[in-house]
Amino acid sequence: MKVTSSDIVTSAVKPDQYPNEQFPEIALAGRSNVGKSSFINKLLNRKSLARISSKPGKTQTLNFYLINEMLSFVDVPGYGFAKVSKSERAAWGKMIETYLTTREQLRAAVLIIDLRHAPSKDDVLMYDFLKHHQIPTILIATKCDKIPKGKWQKHLKVVKETLNKDPDDPIVVFSSETGQGKEEAWRVIREFTS
Repeated sequence: MKVTSSDIVTSAVKPDQYPNEQFPEIALAGRSNVGKSSFINKLLNRKSLARISSKPGKTQTLNFYLINEMLSFVDVPGYGFAKVSKSERAAWGKMIETYLTTREQLRAAVLIIDLRHAPSKDDVLMYDFLKHHQIPTILIATKCDKIPKGKWQKHLKVVKETLNKDPDDPIVVFSSETGQGKEEAWRVIREFTS
């Protein structure tokens, strides 16, 4: 997809702060520091629209990005980060859950996981949550540039088995460094938003 415009519209913590537009939305979820911001920037051809931080837990709000005046990405706070108080984590969890289970504009969730490692317990919980609530899910296996191409299938097998992946859920091997998987990621996203 050719991106001609992309901007952050708002950051929200509760439903009355969500944008009123009726554009289809794609939620982006993943553990802290997995590369959600890098994924957004790569897909939107922007260097730093989504702020990248070496400090996990930087995203603390739902960040709405409007793309081409026709669809929105919603970046949700990363999970599994230890340096946040239990009460803060619970508040984030509630905020994310409210958005994912009540937002009519939501068409699918992109779950970003690190291809180099087996999905964490938190990744499995998030995937199970999305499946339980029947939210269409796209898996993005990122950081593939850090693994020799000949080992991708072996790593994908671990991801699929650990998540007990639904055969209908698309999985895209991705790298925000090389752009590997960018076109395919857009193609899959467009299937859910067209």
